[in-house]
Amino acid sequence: MEVLSYLYLVPILYLLFKIWKWVDERRDKECYIIDYQGYKPTDDRKVSTEMSGELIVRNKNLGLNEYQFLLKAIVGSGIGEETYAPRVMFSSSPRGYENPTLQDGILEMEEFFQDSIEKLLSRSGVSPREIDILVVNISMLAVVPSLSARIINHYKMREDIKVFNLTGMGCSASLISVDIVQNIFKTYKNKLALVVTSESLSPNWYSGNDKSMILANCLFRSGGCVMLLSNKRSLKHRAMLKLKCIVRTHHGYRDESYECCMQREDEQGRLGFHLAKNLPKAATRAFVDNLREISPKILPIRELLRFALTLFVRKVINNNSQKGSSEKSNNVKAGINFRTGVDHFCIHTGGKAVIDGIGFSLDLTESDLEPARMTLHRFGNTSASSLWYVLAYMEAKKRLKKGDRVFMISFGAGFKCNSCLWEVVRDLEGNNGGNVWKDFIDSYPPESLANPFMEKYGWIQNEDTTTFKLPDEYKHLT
Repeated sequence: MEVLSYLYLVPILYLLFKIWKWVDERRDKECYIIDYQGYKPTDDRKVSTEMSGELIVRNKNLGLNEYQFLLKAIVGSGIGEETYAPRVMFSSSPRGYENPTLQDGILEMEEFFQDSIEKLLSRSGVSPREIDILVVNISMLAVVPSLSARIINHYKMREDIKVFNLTGMGCSASLISVDIVQNIFKTYKNKLALVVTSESLSPNWYSGNDKSMILANCLFRSGGCVMLLSNKRSLKHRAMLKLKCIVRTHHGYRDESYECCMQREDEQGRLGFHLAKNLPKAATRAFVDNLREISPKILPIRELLRFALTLFVRKVINNNSQKGSSEKSNNVKAGINFRTGVDHFCIHTGGKAVIDGIGFSLDLTESDLEPARMTLHRFGNTSASSLWYVLAYMEAKKRLKKGDRVFMISFGAGFKCNSCLWEVVRDLEGNNGGNVWKDFIDSYPPESLANPFMEKYGWIQNEDTTTFKLPDEYKHLT
């Protein structure tokens, strides 16, 4: 009888066991960033003001109108003088920079792979054969064997490694790669993943005169990043960040969104990257839809309630205003305060207009936007890897403290907007040996972000198409 009196404990103990098991399994499904390595190309690939002028002038397909357009674009781009271009662009032979080959693109990627992967694995103490998952995203270079296969061959990785080689995903590809890894982590325990993100510019450096395509030459620069992720409990103490949530938005079903960013050939068959005039509109739509989904996941209830109430009040005021007057009331602004759930903002450095637009939409301060602006100035738009340069800036400035929440926002062709939230799991003191900012972080932010292009080339604005001639100092390039 005494034994029977304790039988009521059995279901309680069983319930506790199931709860413990559920919690324990969730711990094995976490996605941690153990370390990451940004890529800083060699100094001989820097695009100075002088080099920019030479790159433009030696394109025989450009005239005064194109020169004036490019000058206006680069002056307002927010890009400085120390960004990097593909090595083929510095070739002295027109055959090299006017007709880059497939091999030029492969060599550009291998230079990045062998520098950054080697540094990351060496610093982390991880053997290439310990890697369980490899995800490579290079949007505008598809080769056979794949770039992922080249990495596996070079580092002699295991035969059972799970491999994903992504192309065509655009500037938002690195978060897609992270999403792939975190979904694998939900099924497989104790895994190490290597994510490799970059862009191959060599075969896509445009040499024609279509303004919608030469604009990309002003914005895109060489760069890349390699991230080591894991769901191993034994590595949790070494982790830098923990993924909280990720949201992907795709507007490919809209023709105007689908066509606003596209790799294509111009009428003369020259390959390049087309940026349409409706790109800002497409980006805004995708951004709004993405925020609508991720906001409830990352913001506190009180802020969501405040936002809902503000929307209601605005609707009432607008209705009353329309009844009594034809004028619209702009006194009430419905805006959600993302700083109630986010401490730091990693914004894709797609250009000054992109950063300004996100800053305005989210009502961010200049301090919030500083990491993105500095990254754009120092490294340019490095496509999918740009988010990690922004993160590295925050780390180098010692701004990332345990418990802080980092919000990443990226845009990409398709058209896509992807975002995610990370939690900092330990104080990051900026002493990461692989931080690309470590040698010059003290000089940022500079007193002025103005570049010297207008000072050197401003005279072009006053030229007339009927009488324009290049100065003698540039004639040897034509």
